[in-house]
Amino acid sequence: MSFAAGTAGFIAGGSLIFAIGSQNAFVLRQGLQRRHVGRVVLICALGDIALILAGVGGVGMVVHQWPALLQFLRWAGAAFLATYGLMAARRAWQGTEALAPTDHAQSGARRAVLACLAFTFLNPHVYLDTMVLLGSLSTRYAGNARWAFALGACCASVLWFASLGYGARLLLPVFRNPSAWRVLDALIAVFMLVLAVMLVWMPLE
Repeated sequence: MSFAAGTAGFIAGGSLIFAIGSQNAFVLRQGLQRRHVGRVVLICALGDIALILAGVGGVGMVVHQWPALLQFLRWAGAAFLATYGLMAARRAWQGTEALAPTDHAQSGARRAVLACLAFTFLNPHVYLDTMVLLGSLSTRYAGNARWAFALGACCASVLWFASLGYGARLLLPVFRNPSAWRVLDALIAVFMLVLAVMLVWMPLE
Protein backbone atom coordinates (compact mmCIF):
# COMPACT_ATOMS: atom_id res chain seq x y z
CA MET A 1 0.00 0.00 0.00
CA SER A 2 2.82 2.40 0.90
CA PHE A 3 4.63 1.66 -2.36
CA ALA A 4 1.46 2.33 -4.34
CA ALA A 5 0.90 5.56 -2.42
CA GLY A 6 4.50 6.63 -3.02
CA THR A 7 4.16 5.95 -6.73
CA ALA A 8 0.92 7.93 -6.84
CA GLY A 9 2.65 10.79 -5.01
CA PHE A 10 5.55 10.74 -7.47
CA ILE A 11 3.19 10.89 -10.45
CA ALA A 12 0.97 13.56 -8.91
CA GLY A 13 3.91 15.70 -7.83
CA GLY A 14 5.65 15.23 -11.15
CA SER A 15 2.59 16.24 -13.13
CA LEU A 16 2.58 19.59 -11.31
CA ILE A 17 6.33 20.19 -11.21
CA PHE A 18 7.29 19.01 -14.70
CA ALA A 19 5.00 21.51 -16.41
CA ILE A 20 7.12 24.37 -17.72
CA GLY A 21 6.75 27.34 -15.38
CA SER A 22 8.59 30.51 -14.48
CA GLN A 23 10.64 28.71 -11.84
CA ASN A 24 11.68 26.01 -14.31
CA ALA A 25 12.68 28.59 -16.91
CA PHE A 26 14.90 30.27 -14.33
CA VAL A 27 16.53 26.97 -13.30
CA LEU A 28 17.13 26.09 -16.95
CA ARG A 29 18.83 29.40 -17.62
CA GLN A 30 21.04 29.08 -14.54
CA GLY A 31 21.96 25.56 -15.63
CA LEU A 32 22.91 26.74 -19.10
CA GLN A 33 25.11 29.43 -17.62
CA ARG A 34 26.45 27.03 -14.97
CA ARG A 35 25.98 29.76 -12.38
CA HIS A 36 25.14 28.75 -8.80
CA VAL A 37 23.30 25.65 -10.03
CA GLY A 38 23.71 23.76 -6.76
CA ARG A 39 22.21 26.57 -4.70
CA VAL A 40 19.33 27.12 -7.11
CA VAL A 41 18.46 23.41 -7.30
CA LEU A 42 18.68 23.10 -3.51
CA ILE A 43 16.40 26.08 -2.88
CA CYS A 44 13.80 24.88 -5.39
CA ALA A 45 13.82 21.31 -4.10
CA LEU A 46 13.73 22.27 -0.41
CA GLY A 47 11.00 24.83 -1.06
CA ASP A 48 8.87 22.21 -2.79
CA ILE A 49 9.53 19.66 -0.06
CA ALA A 50 8.48 22.14 2.64
CA LEU A 51 5.28 23.01 0.77
CA ILE A 52 4.44 19.37 0.05
CA LEU A 53 4.94 18.32 3.67
CA ALA A 54 2.91 21.29 4.87
CA GLY A 55 0.11 20.40 2.45
CA VAL A 56 0.04 16.75 3.49
CA GLY A 57 0.13 17.89 7.12
CA GLY A 58 -3.04 19.90 6.57
CA VAL A 59 -1.63 23.42 6.37
CA GLY A 60 -2.80 23.81 2.78
CA MET A 61 -6.44 24.03 3.77
CA VAL A 62 -5.58 26.79 6.23
CA VAL A 63 -3.74 28.75 3.53
CA HIS A 64 -6.76 28.36 1.27
CA GLN A 65 -8.79 30.27 3.86
CA TRP A 66 -6.47 33.30 3.70
CA PRO A 67 -7.59 35.11 0.54
CA ALA A 68 -5.75 38.31 1.58
CA LEU A 69 -2.42 36.44 1.64
CA LEU A 70 -3.07 34.87 -1.75
CA GLN A 71 -4.00 38.26 -3.20
CA PHE A 72 -0.79 39.80 -1.87
CA LEU A 73 1.23 36.98 -3.41
CA ARG A 74 -0.72 37.40 -6.63
CA TRP A 75 0.23 41.05 -7.09
CA ALA A 76 3.77 40.69 -5.75
CA GLY A 77 4.34 37.70 -8.02
CA ALA A 78 2.95 39.53 -11.05
CA ALA A 79 5.21 42.52 -10.39
CA PHE A 80 8.26 40.27 -10.02
CA LEU A 81 7.47 38.30 -13.19
CA ALA A 82 6.89 41.48 -15.17
CA THR A 83 10.21 42.94 -13.98
CA TYR A 84 12.12 39.76 -14.77
CA GLY A 85 10.39 39.53 -18.15
CA LEU A 86 11.39 43.09 -19.06
CA MET A 87 14.98 42.37 -18.02
CA ALA A 88 15.01 39.30 -20.28
CA ALA A 89 13.53 41.38 -23.12
CA ARG A 90 16.31 43.94 -22.73
CA ARG A 91 18.96 41.20 -22.82
CA ALA A 92 17.37 39.75 -25.96
CA TRP A 93 17.23 43.15 -27.62
CA GLN A 94 20.75 44.23 -26.73
CA GLY A 95 22.36 40.82 -27.08
CA THR A 96 24.56 41.56 -24.09
CA GLU A 97 24.35 38.15 -22.43
CA ALA A 98 27.70 36.45 -21.80
CA LEU A 99 28.30 34.09 -24.68
CA ALA A 100 30.50 31.69 -22.72
CA PRO A 101 28.29 30.11 -20.05
CA THR A 102 31.19 29.69 -17.61
CA ASP A 103 32.17 33.35 -17.55
CA HIS A 104 31.72 35.12 -14.20
CA ALA A 105 30.51 31.89 -12.62
CA GLN A 106 31.13 33.21 -9.12
CA SER A 107 29.27 36.48 -9.56
CA GLY A 108 25.75 37.33 -8.55
CA ALA A 109 25.21 34.53 -6.01
CA ARG A 110 23.03 36.71 -3.79
CA ARG A 111 20.95 37.90 -6.73
CA ALA A 112 20.47 34.34 -7.98
CA VAL A 113 19.38 33.13 -4.53
CA LEU A 114 16.91 36.00 -4.06
CA ALA A 115 15.46 35.49 -7.54
CA CYS A 116 15.11 31.77 -6.89
CA LEU A 117 13.30 32.42 -3.60
CA ALA A 118 10.96 34.84 -5.37
CA PHE A 119 10.17 32.36 -8.14
CA THR A 120 9.54 29.70 -5.51
CA PHE A 121 7.37 31.58 -3.01
CA LEU A 122 5.81 34.59 -4.77
CA ASN A 123 3.50 32.49 -6.92
CA PRO A 124 0.09 31.94 -5.29
CA HIS A 125 -0.51 28.93 -7.54
CA VAL A 126 2.38 27.09 -5.92
CA TYR A 127 0.39 27.14 -2.68
CA LEU A 128 -2.88 26.18 -4.34
CA ASP A 129 -1.31 23.39 -6.41
CA THR A 130 1.48 22.04 -4.23
CA MET A 131 -0.11 22.53 -0.82
CA VAL A 132 -3.86 22.43 -1.38
CA LEU A 133 -4.10 20.02 -4.31
CA LEU A 134 -1.42 17.55 -3.22
CA GLY A 135 -2.64 17.88 0.36
CA SER A 136 -6.15 16.98 -0.76
CA LEU A 137 -4.94 14.02 -2.83
CA SER A 138 -2.97 12.70 0.14
CA THR A 139 -6.16 12.39 2.21
CA ARG A 140 -7.04 9.32 0.15
CA TYR A 141 -4.40 7.50 2.15
CA ALA A 142 -4.15 6.85 5.86
CA GLY A 143 -1.24 6.54 8.26
CA ASN A 144 2.14 5.71 6.78
CA ALA A 145 0.70 5.51 3.26
CA ARG A 146 -0.13 9.22 3.41
CA TRP A 147 3.49 10.11 4.16
CA ALA A 148 4.65 7.67 1.50
CA PHE A 149 2.56 9.75 -0.92
CA ALA A 150 4.36 12.86 0.32
CA LEU A 151 7.74 11.14 -0.04
CA GLY A 152 6.96 10.20 -3.63
CA ALA A 153 6.00 13.80 -4.46
CA CYS A 154 9.19 15.08 -2.80
CA CYS A 155 11.33 12.62 -4.78
CA ALA A 156 9.73 13.84 -8.02
CA SER A 157 10.64 17.42 -7.14
CA VAL A 158 14.26 16.62 -6.28
CA LEU A 159 14.72 14.51 -9.40
CA TRP A 160 13.19 17.16 -11.67
CA PHE A 161 15.14 20.16 -10.43
CA ALA A 162 18.43 18.25 -10.32
CA SER A 163 17.87 16.97 -13.86
CA LEU A 164 16.86 20.40 -15.14
CA GLY A 165 19.69 22.29 -13.47
CA TYR A 166 22.52 19.87 -14.15
CA GLY A 167 21.13 18.40 -17.38
CA ALA A 168 20.98 21.82 -19.04
CA ARG A 169 24.69 21.50 -19.87
CA LEU A 170 23.75 18.98 -22.55
CA LEU A 171 22.36 21.95 -24.49
CA LEU A 172 25.57 23.96 -24.21
CA PRO A 173 26.73 23.24 -27.80
CA VAL A 174 23.58 24.97 -29.04
CA PHE A 175 24.13 27.99 -26.79
CA ARG A 176 27.66 28.59 -28.03
CA ASN A 177 25.81 30.48 -30.75
CA PRO A 178 25.13 34.08 -29.58
CA SER A 179 21.76 34.07 -31.35
CA ALA A 180 20.59 31.13 -29.23
CA TRP A 181 20.91 33.22 -26.06
CA ARG A 182 18.87 36.02 -27.63
CA VAL A 183 16.15 33.58 -28.67
CA LEU A 184 16.09 32.02 -25.19
CA ASP A 185 15.82 35.40 -23.50
CA ALA A 186 13.10 36.49 -25.92
CA LEU A 187 11.09 33.36 -25.14
CA ILE A 188 11.61 33.83 -21.40
CA ALA A 189 10.52 37.46 -21.68
CA VAL A 190 7.28 36.54 -23.46
CA PHE A 191 6.64 33.68 -21.05
CA MET A 192 7.19 35.78 -17.91
CA LEU A 193 5.09 38.69 -19.16
CA VAL A 194 2.22 36.39 -20.15
CA LEU A 195 2.33 34.74 -16.72
CA ALA A 196 2.30 38.16 -15.05
CA VAL A 197 -0.81 39.15 -17.00
CA MET A 198 -2.47 35.83 -16.21
CA LEU A 199 -1.80 36.30 -12.50
CA VAL A 200 -3.46 39.71 -12.58
CA TRP A 201 -6.46 38.89 -14.76
CA MET A 202 -7.26 35.27 -13.95
CA PRO A 203 -9.03 34.68 -10.61
CA LEU A 204 -7.45 32.37 -8.07
CA GLU A 205 -9.60 29.31 -7.56
